[in-house]
This record gives sequence, structure tokens and C-alpha cells, in this order.
Amino acid sequence: MYKLATSLALLGIMFFSCQQGETSKEQPTTLLSDYYTEHHRPQAHFSPEKMWMNDPNGMVYYEGEYHLFYQHYPDGDVWGPMHWGHAISTDMLHWEHLPIALYPDSLGYIFSGSAVVDENNTAGFQTGEEKALVAIYTYHDTAGEKAGTNDFQTQGIAYSNDKGRTWTKYEGNPVIPSPGIKDFRDPKVFWHEESSQWVMILAVKDRVHLYQSANLKEWTFASEFGADQGSHGGVWECPDLFELPIEGTDETRWLMIVSLGSGGPNGGSGTMYFVGDFDGSLFTNANTADEVLWLDYGKDNYAGVTWSDVPEADGRRIFLGWMSNWQYATKVPTRPWRSAMTLPRVLSFVQTEGGLRLKQAVVAEMEGLRGLKSDLGAREVAGELDQTGEIEFDPDLSEMKVHFRWEAETAPQTLGIMLSNALGEQVKLGLDLAGGQYFVDRRQAGKMDFSEAFPGLHLAPAKQLSNEMTLEVFWDHASVELLAEEGLTVMTDNFFPNERFTKLAFFTEGGKAEMTQAELYQLEGVWAKP
Repeated sequence: MYKLATSLALLGIMFFSCQQGETSKEQPTTLLSDYYTEHHRPQAHFSPEKMWMNDPNGMVYYEGEYHLFYQHYPDGDVWGPMHWGHAISTDMLHWEHLPIALYPDSLGYIFSGSAVVDENNTAGFQTGEEKALVAIYTYHDTAGEKAGTNDFQTQGIAYSNDKGRTWTKYEGNPVIPSPGIKDFRDPKVFWHEESSQWVMILAVKDRVHLYQSANLKEWTFASEFGADQGSHGGVWECPDLFELPIEGTDETRWLMIVSLGSGGPNGGSGTMYFVGDFDGSLFTNANTADEVLWLDYGKDNYAGVTWSDVPEADGRRIFLGWMSNWQYATKVPTRPWRSAMTLPRVLSFVQTEGGLRLKQAVVAEMEGLRGLKSDLGAREVAGELDQTGEIEFDPDLSEMKVHFRWEAETAPQTLGIMLSNALGEQVKLGLDLAGGQYFVDRRQAGKMDFSEAFPGLHLAPAKQLSNEMTLEVFWDHASVELLAEEGLTVMTDNFFPNERFTKLAFFTEGGKAEMTQAELYQLEGVWAKP
């Protein structure tokens, strides 16, 4: 595993100009001994070996392997002509990089899309015993875009008969021509068992379109959704549609995910969701049209979709997002790569007073990365309680589960967890009890000058306030993923300290609380030298 061209690692990586943002002018040399150890490089999250990455694409499970394709520009560290990068894993954590799967061609760049296992060979691509994998993606014709036309985005397909190692583009592409709408992209396809057909959900400007097909080649428009639903702060992108279980029952409901390029809950990119019903043709929202439900309240979770074809015996619907924000994605201070993915998360529905809400939990496979454990036990927190000497590892690559309780008469205004370093840089997260909001505060977290949109105090409304809370937190050098209220409230944020965070403290402001339990685990890195 972990194959790459050693010569590239030894020679370093050159950066070239491309369409969005500015390319690096200074080239750091990446030696083999530095593989995946660069400053800010995540150790438990997927990131490309080099150059630019954005949306996860083509996420499909087949024969024991989770496939992750992704938007990739191999010749620069900012957005450029899009390819599909490719990696595989048996646990969604340890990844093997594979060659680029899909290159741009005469029809255009290869934008986002999905992939499925064609179990019944409906498309007729299967030639041997291996089931055909079929990728469905958007073609983006830059010549048409520059000419001012409105039909420069179309949908194409490609197939693989060798477990995704090589791909052949369908000679009949595009399979869905543009209807004359500029934003016409990001197909997510699934087999709808009840109606025995393929269904595609497609982002179309400020709504989604639904299509049906018997063979993945010929598609018929079925319906649209969203013109008067949810948020319209930006163009809709990267939709997904699937059925989810309701915890504690034998019932299910349908979930639609849609990302917004701007208009997120804390500014910039964001991802919303809808709960409802789907009959194979039409999606019906179970909530009011103007209600907006956010999947993640942090600044850095966008374009996320789920793996298809996870075995029924497994039963999980597993989500992965791009851990960045279009406000500053091309400017973040990382070299020789840009961007990482979130940790994979299992999705389900929970019944709340406000109705069905999405619950997220990091996959159980994460427990396999646990190393040293520190159990801090019960103690009072009044002000800042430094716990650095109580643990045997740096907290910036760790998993934490911390439980707080407080009394009404001495309740603090805010309380939570803080990581810091010798430079005085810090990240704080927790609960603003007075305001009824969870927060991540990265205003003093290190490098900020690359974007005015980066510093910030990010907020998420609490759904279930009481006199206690549990924070489940995953730190990975330059990011944090906070799951509060047992996964009902989630926040994902990046930060870029000039030195690693080595200090851990719990804190309260304006009162006191009891930390009744704190389990901390060092996390082991997933990247090995090739």
C-alpha cells in the first residue's frame, strides 16, 4: 500500500498557474523521510499526496474496498482543470493512492459525480465475472463557458471492469445534454428498489432535478425540488438522496443533502438537509418550506456525500465531506497539498421535539487508531484548569470525550476545552450556556492573514439544553470536529497554528462546573512511508 513515485517525493513538486487563486511561487522540497509529516498535515484524515483537492466524488464500496475519488488538479495547488483523483481503503482511514481515474477530454473537465455497482449489468458494460462499476459525472466545457453559452455542463458516464483500477468513458457521452442552464451538475445516482430503476439527483442552479433510467445511459426527467425550499444564499451543489433509519424504531425516512457555495450558517460554504418522502419520482419535504436544517455548523465541511453500495449486512449510511470553505480554500497555508476530507461519519435520524433531526457519529473504525489513554476523572472547573501534565501525549492528535455538570445557581456563562501552545495561540470550543449555543473560537489560532474570512467565532444553536453536556472531539493538527448532543450538533473547523498545540485546559467563564468524566486517547497516524 501507499504507493507513489519515489522520484517525485525526492525531487519535490512544482506548482503551476491555474484559474482560481494564486499558485505558490516557492517550491518546498519534500523528501521521502518527510512523507505526510509536513507542518499542518493531517494524520487521521484523508489528504492528497500533493496539489489541489476539493469535492469527494464517486464514493462506492465494492468487494471489500471503499473507493474515494475526488476533484483534483495534479499540476497546481489551487483549483484548475478538474480530474478525478482516486484512493481505496478497507477501513475508510488507511488509504492507498491509485493513479488518476478520469482525465479531462474534448467534452470538458471532469466535475463532481458519483459511482455505483451495476449488479444486474443494466448498462451492458460487464465483460467478465467482475461487476461493472459505473461512474456518473459532469462534463464542464470551458470553451463553451468562455463563449458565453448556457449549455456547457452535461452529464457523462464511464465504466470499469477491473474493480475500479482502469476506466473507459462511454462512447455515447454525454448521456444527459444541458437544457440550457449554466449550473447543471454533480449527479448522484442510486438504484431505487421499489420502482426497479436508477434515480439521479442533479443540482440545477437553485434547486435539484430528478431523473430516471433503466440502464444508466438513457435518462428521463421526473421532477424537481427546491425552488421555494430551504436556503438560496448560493448556488446548489453536490446533492445526495437516500433512506435512513429512525433510531429506536423500525421506521425510515428519506434524507436529501444539498451544499451551498455561499450562505452557510457561519459564512461561506455550507451544507443543508431536508427530511421527507420519496416515491421514485417525487421528493416531498416533511418540514415547512422556509425551514433550513444545517448538517454542520462549522466553516469547513462542504460538498459531502455518502458511499453507495455499502452491504446491507453492514447497514450504515456513511458520509464524507471536503474539509474546507470556498472563501479561502485556495489560500490556506499548506504545502505541498491543499485540503483534506472530514472523518467518515455514520448518519441516522433521531426524533426530537422539533421533529426528525440528523444524527452523526464518527465510524467505529476510528477506535482502531486509539493509542495511549488518559482518564482524568472528576474535578471542579472554575476558570482555567490546566491538564497538560496529566496526559502523556500532545492533545492536537487525539480523541476526547468530556462530560460536564453544573448547578443552576453557580452555572457558568461559557465552558469547554482549550488547546494552546507556547506562542499563546489557542483554539477554544464548548457551550455558551447564556446564549444557548455551541461554539468553536479560532480567532487566536495562528495564521490568519491569508483571508479576512478565516478568523471567527463560529456558533451552533443547542437543541437540548440542560444542566449537563458531553463533548466528543477529534483533533488532528490543523482541524477539529466537535460532536455535541450525541451527534445532533456538529461543527468542523480548520486552523493553522505556527507551532503545534501541546497544552490542554478545561475552562469556565462566569461560574463553575464539574468535569465528571474525561476520556482522552492519543490517535495513531494512518500514513506510512511508501
